[in-house]
Amino acid sequence: MSGTGKSTVLIELARRGHRVQDTDYGGWVLPDGTWDEPRMWAFLNSEDSVVVSGTVENQTHFYTAFRHVVLLSAPLPVLLERVQTRLNNPYGRTDEQQNETRTYVRDVEPLLRAAATVELDAQMPVTALADAIEALI
Repeated sequence: MSGTGKSTVLIELARRGHRVQDTDYGGWVLPDGTWDEPRMWAFLNSEDSVVVSGTVENQTHFYTAFRHVVLLSAPLPVLLERVQTRLNNPYGRTDEQQNETRTYVRDVEPLLRAAATVELDAQMPVTALADAIEALI
């Protein structure tokens, strides 16, 4: 979900020495909205421990490779405020993008929650979120 702080937590985990990949960047997502499966499998098989962030149509194809599927969640008003004010990503500032976020929270987040093995409150400080994720690694 946009605005939960996924990228920020990944930066903190990388700073702590973990191998991370934010699939929103670097061509991991194909034009059809799915992960590049051969590339993702190669990445997941490259080390015993990796942390991946992203939400795509075919992510469930990879769940057998994950020890945990973590959902970062926050109330809609928090998400909307964060995407309007963040400096590292322009997504979320237009009315259309705000409405997409509302739709994703209503329609997609319940699916993500059902598949998650762990849900964390994205309102926690970044260091606490990283601690919680690090404990799962």
